[in-house]
Amino acid sequence: MAAYQLCRAKAAEHPFYIESIDANIYTIEELCFYLYENLSLLDESILNTKLCDWLAKELGMTKLAFQIKEKLLDAESIAELILPIFREIAYLNAAEYRSVQEQITKLEVQPEDIRRKIRADALVGYGMFSGAVTIYRQILRQKSQGKLGLQFYANVLNNMAGAYGRMFLFEEAAQCLWQSYELVRSNAVYRSYLALLPFYLNKEDCQKRLEELRVPKEQWDKIEAEKQQVTEQLEQKPPFAHATQETMRKFLSEEKRKYHKSRR
Repeated sequence: MAAYQLCRAKAAEHPFYIESIDANIYTIEELCFYLYENLSLLDESILNTKLCDWLAKELGMTKLAFQIKEKLLDAESIAELILPIFREIAYLNAAEYRSVQEQITKLEVQPEDIRRKIRADALVGYGMFSGAVTIYRQILRQKSQGKLGLQFYANVLNNMAGAYGRMFLFEEAAQCLWQSYELVRSNAVYRSYLALLPFYLNKEDCQKRLEELRVPKEQWDKIEAEKQQVTEQLEQKPPFAHATQETMRKFLSEEKRKYHKSRR
């Protein structure tokens, strides 16, 4: 970053809420940091008249707010909206400024589905799993056959499975992995699918599915051993070591709360 004294500007009395990652920002520096680190997440949910009003009313940056609001009407690139914000406080040096311009150009020439996947992957990084799943589903629903290839959409399904797994929705995660496997016969994806079966199927149904897939006993024994190893490792880490039923209940309740929050 440029040689800039952070937090020299006033902090807002009322923060600006960034819905996509469920976060509040209070200063122009925090806004610049978010913009710089999250180019793939920038859209009308943050670059809008609410942001302009916040800049003007909370930070007293009326000129900057007016400039951005004017650009909202006909901007052809997000660069026209965010670069003035960086310039306002000399947040970037010359090299960083050029780098941002290049990154935006590369991002904006990508096919829509690729941009969506990059956005969804970024949301996963912030723990906004449901929001990511919504975008992954949109990609799969509106996919253009033949343009990006089966491997791309298999990767989308793999990442969506990861998001579901982080929400403890193991059946949905397994379904995604199976769909991915049907597109591209990946042994790694197949093994991941098998490893998830015990997490949502009872022993009888799990055995039935294994028989349907004709899984060799030695392969299943290996998966069972790996699952047991993971389970033992988890039991050795807090808060699950010697966890009571009440502890587990509170943990799952909190995870559900986060899940519903990410659906907003």
